[in-house]
Order: sequence, then C-alpha cells, then structure tokens
Amino acid sequence: MSNHYYAIVIGSGQGGGPLAQTFANSGKKTALIESTHVGGTCVNEGCTPTKTMIASGRSAYMACGAKSMGIEFKRSSLQLNLETVRERKRDIVTSFRGGSENRIKDTANLDLIMGKAKFVSSNEVEVTLVECGGTKSLTADKIFINAGCSPAPLSIQDAHVIEPGALLTSTSIMELDAVPRHLLVIGGGPIGLEFAQLFRRFGAQVTIVQRAAHLVPNEDEDISLEMEKILVEDGITLHLGAKAKWFSKVPTGSVVLQITTQQGDTKSIFASHVLNATGRPPNTADLNLEAAGVKTTARGHIEVNDFLETSAPDIYALGDIKGGPAFTHISYDDFRVLKHNLITHTTAAPISIKERIVPYCVFTDPQLGRVGLTEKQARNLYPPGSCSNGVQPAPTDVDLTPTSENPTSAPSRIATATMPMSWVARALELNETRGLMKAVIDKETDKILGFACLGIEGGEVMSQVQLAMKGGLTWRDLRDGIFAHPCLAEGLNNLFAQFGDD
Repeated sequence: MSNHYYAIVIGSGQGGGPLAQTFANSGKKTALIESTHVGGTCVNEGCTPTKTMIASGRSAYMACGAKSMGIEFKRSSLQLNLETVRERKRDIVTSFRGGSENRIKDTANLDLIMGKAKFVSSNEVEVTLVECGGTKSLTADKIFINAGCSPAPLSIQDAHVIEPGALLTSTSIMELDAVPRHLLVIGGGPIGLEFAQLFRRFGAQVTIVQRAAHLVPNEDEDISLEMEKILVEDGITLHLGAKAKWFSKVPTGSVVLQITTQQGDTKSIFASHVLNATGRPPNTADLNLEAAGVKTTARGHIEVNDFLETSAPDIYALGDIKGGPAFTHISYDDFRVLKHNLITHTTAAPISIKERIVPYCVFTDPQLGRVGLTEKQARNLYPPGSCSNGVQPAPTDVDLTPTSENPTSAPSRIATATMPMSWVARALELNETRGLMKAVIDKETDKILGFACLGIEGGEVMSQVQLAMKGGLTWRDLRDGIFAHPCLAEGLNNLFAQFGDD
C-alpha cells in the first residue's frame, strides 16, 4: 500500500536532515529517506572526519617544529600511531552521527526510512529498503532532493592495474592502517591538497599531478602560487599543467603513472598508492529523475531556480546535487531558504539564493579562507565603465573569461591590496608567517567585493571580513577599525590601509 506524506526528503545531509525535522515540527507528516548513514557526507566522510585527522597532522607538524620555538625532545623520538588517529576520527564521527540519528528518531511526525529512493512519478518514490531488501512506495505533496555527490571514478587509461587497496578515494584513504610509502594524488583542488599535506606530515612521500596550470585554479594566480610554495616547502612534489596518460604495473608492486609535463616532456611517477581527487559528480543517475520530469545539466546536476525549485512542480533540490558551490554551509543555507519560503514565512516575500555572499575554507595548513569575488572575477564582472548593483554572486556564477588579454592592466574601478602574513605581529609571535592576505574593492562604491587569507587561521580571519561585507561596511571601516592587539585580525588595518589615507 502507498504511504502518503506531506513532505518526502531524500538524503539526510546538512540541508535535508534539518528540513525534514522542521517540517515535522510544524505538524506536517514527513518521511526522511537515507541510503547509507544519517548526516550525509559532511559528518561521515567529509568535514568531520577529515578535519579531525588534519588536527592530528598539525600536532605532528608542531611537534617536529618545536625545536625552533626552544622546545626539544631529548629522550625519545616522535612516532605516529595511525590506529589511534583513525579511532579518534571514528569515535567523533560515530558521536556526531548518533546524535543526529537520535534527534531524528525522537521527532514526532517524522519517519526515518533507510533505503535507496527512485522516482516513479512526480509525486511518488519507490524505496529499496536496506534491512530487508524489499520495496516501499511513498507519495507526497512535496519532495526535496538532498542526495549529494560521490567521488568520481578515475578516468585514466589502465587504472585497473592499481590494486583495489591502493586506489583510494577521499573516503577510503581515511581507513588506511599504514602510511603509504609514496602517495600519488590526482587533482589539485581542496580535497587533494588537504590529504596530500596530511599524509606528508604522517611521513609519506607525496606527489600531486594537476591538469590545470595551478593548484586551487579558481583562485587568483598570486594565491595559487603562494599555496604551491607552501606545499613545496613541506616536501610535496608538484606536477602542474600535466596530462596523465596511462598507468602500468611493475614487479615491485608499485604502479607507474606516465604523464606529459607542462613543458611537453614525458615522465614516469612510481607510487605505492593513488588518491583520486578529481571531483565529486552528483548522485542523480539512480534517482530516475526522468519519471518525475526533473531536468539535469550536462554534468548531471539538478537544475533549480533561485528558489531551489526544479523543473517539476513541488519538487525541490538542495545541497551539492544542484551544482554550484559544494560546501556544507551552502547546503544548510539552502535549508534556511526553503524553511523561510515554505514553513515559517509562507505569507512573506520569498527569499532566494541569488545574492548571498559565499565563503569557504581550504583546510590546508595554513588555511585558505575566501569570501566573495576573486580579483579576476571582479574585473570580469565590473569592467571599466560598468555600474555596480551591489550583488556579489557566487564564484561559480561569474564568467572567468578575461575581458582583455591582460585584464589587470586595464583602467578599472577594481582595486586590490595584498600583504604577506609576515607583516602580522601575531603571526610572527606564533612562528606562523607563511601565506598572505588579499582584498578586492570597488573604488566607486568603496564596497569590499572579496577577500582571501592564506595564513594561520585563515578561515577565522576571513569570517571577520565576511561579517563586514554582510553588514555593508566599507574598506575604510576595516582600515580604521580597532582590533584587539595582538590578534590576527589586526592585520586587516594594514591591509586595507594600502587603499589610501583620507
């Protein structure tokens, strides 16, 4: 028999779980369908476990650098206990997941159904149940898709020669019981960089092969170059602008990746393990979206409008599966938008996702905190003679095609300022001077358009600027603001002072 609900939520990630609970708490009968484990990627395979392990890596880094701070270990050498690192990670994940699951199970009007969902029609889904393997048919007035993304397959010729235990994803690498002898990372985005640095600190030889000309290629070149400098200092080998050709096996048990370098040379890279960090495609293939009339992009993401509505009436998508910035905090903000429009403020003017200011943080050490536009995005959005409308779109909304062969040399309303972290008193005191700050402003309106901090606690410093942007403060307000001395945020005075003195 069909079970009817007011709302069905597919996926219990950082947007789906709270959305289902909010519907239920408002008195609406709700079903939350989860195929694997409550909490989604963030709690189980993403933010929580990775940042827990990265904290262990930083402890190793600080211990190894203690001598420069006047602290020496006389009687014993440092040793890594990877089993303890892994168990600590597992314990925190279990705690977070268990708390979420208990809150969901204790919510009246909410049914948690463990299974894999697919659409039968625009208002009906069929769930293949995890425990018994049977199926269950559910219908609803409204359906919300929060099914997320998964690691991409490794699309390099002859990748099948890599032993299953040596071909790693962002999930399986956290379950290793021994440090790889030589970890080859394919991909130079946040996931690849975080794991590359972590396992280098754990003692592995690490090589990154990146197809783009720079790491974190959506950033400005000066930020990317500084990141590359830091990782090279840490002992990581970089091959940038490189084309991966094919894998082969050697008698020693290692694999060999043949690459063409940026200069056109051929090079062989021997590795014991390979981490595929080439992206995370959306989990749309098995949802049978065609049956519901839900359109997707060429890459498989669900198409939505500014109110998270899909092409099918009363079907919505939130989180990574809809494309755009793939961050936990974006998924949660999608929930906030839907909550306002459909539950708590149904008679008020709807809010949208269009004009929100997008922050993110890459948890390398030092961190890369970013909010708003990069310089290249700002120059393309506001070419000379343009008018500012105050809207600061997400990075993925901006055409990065240069407006001229050298857009930074053209007269522009855009101004930038950079400052090394070695100019920040607190960074010097902490012996953490690697990196830089960068600000992008609109000279005509004095608005802060974007900011990046590649430095110690870069995400926390970035959040200060994010609050200023949300509050409509100008660059002068940060130049003239009083920050406690000696704190890292105090560096914002000197950074923004570069734009001028009244």
